[in-house]
Amino acid sequence: MIRPAPTLSLAALAVTVLAGTAAAQPCGGDFASWRAGTVEQARAQGVGQAGLDALASARTDPDVIRRDRSQGIFTLDFLTFSQRLISQNRMDNGRANLRRYSDVFERARSQYGVAPEIIAAFWAFETDYGAVQGDFNTLNALATLAHDCRRPELFRPQLMALARLIDLGVVPRDITGAWAGEIGQIQVLPEDYLTKGQDGDGDGRIRLKTSTPDAIMTAANFLASLGWQANQPWLVEVSVPEEMDWFDAGIHRRLPVSEWMARGVRARNGTLDTSLEASLLLPKGRKGVAFLAYPNFNVLLEWNQSLTYVTTAAYFATRLAGAPRYDTGNPDTALTEAEMKQLQRKLAARGHDVGEIDGILGAGTRAAVRLEQQRLGMPADAWPTQALLAAL
Repeated sequence: MIRPAPTLSLAALAVTVLAGTAAAQPCGGDFASWRAGTVEQARAQGVGQAGLDALASARTDPDVIRRDRSQGIFTLDFLTFSQRLISQNRMDNGRANLRRYSDVFERARSQYGVAPEIIAAFWAFETDYGAVQGDFNTLNALATLAHDCRRPELFRPQLMALARLIDLGVVPRDITGAWAGEIGQIQVLPEDYLTKGQDGDGDGRIRLKTSTPDAIMTAANFLASLGWQANQPWLVEVSVPEEMDWFDAGIHRRLPVSEWMARGVRARNGTLDTSLEASLLLPKGRKGVAFLAYPNFNVLLEWNQSLTYVTTAAYFATRLAGAPRYDTGNPDTALTEAEMKQLQRKLAARGHDVGEIDGILGAGTRAAVRLEQQRLGMPADAWPTQALLAAL
């Protein structure tokens, strides 16, 4: 039986575990020794015996490391990715869930200002509306990633927060979730469970795996804490002229919407909010689908840092809100994963910081592509083409 954990106590108790001063265990080395040191670190941070016993039982999971090293889905371009994730079944279920939980969604909108469709879109993509929440042992997954030397600074605090959740009785020791430690219908990490968890159904407990109202209200609280602005748009599909200065297009640059309009950008349907600034997103280059991304879109990038994922989720939310299907345009063919890696190596050889040579069109690669396109006199829309690869 999980002990009740009232909402007000979680955020207060989180301060103890998140503000610990004990030195973090170095990554790598013998796991048993590392685990023993981690238990002592947790003890110094005030984690109780139940949490300490859980940490002492943690084991490594080789499958977690394999998943961390091979996230191939993020090599897909926007059209392929979005068409894979957005099905008619997800659309129908999303609209049905918006109706079914309309009172909870409206409460979330009233209290936190977050549009119901945004929460529903992430709920859909993260777990198919709660149906697929992951079957990895969360304790073992986080211990594995905290011990591994790739990103220990990210996962060490999450392991400590999970120990606190277990100690409080909020979650059981054997709780399961995604391979990277996310828990529940909206897949939040333990720190966010501790600090942003909300009791949406009023039963005095925060059950993000089994209570949809808890998950919805927690998602709204989380987005509001990141800076979501009520009654503001997040993404609008637009049409762009055949010729313009493309260098300003991209998430790196925000201009007044009135300036984009002066350059020939128009809403494909409806009107644009000219009181705000926005970024012009060209996920497939100047010949493909185009969006204006408002400040709320950048808040979504705090939830997930993959631009392709977030653009897809934001677009799906507009569809749930009634927007039509996007105009795919006629973009230049995407590079294959092997060609993208070849391009990244060429860009790195020219001094650009593209990060890991992974075949993913991330922020560093986009920025390098834009600069090289400008240098070569090509349209600088940050979309890597065969012509750019050949020119380099």
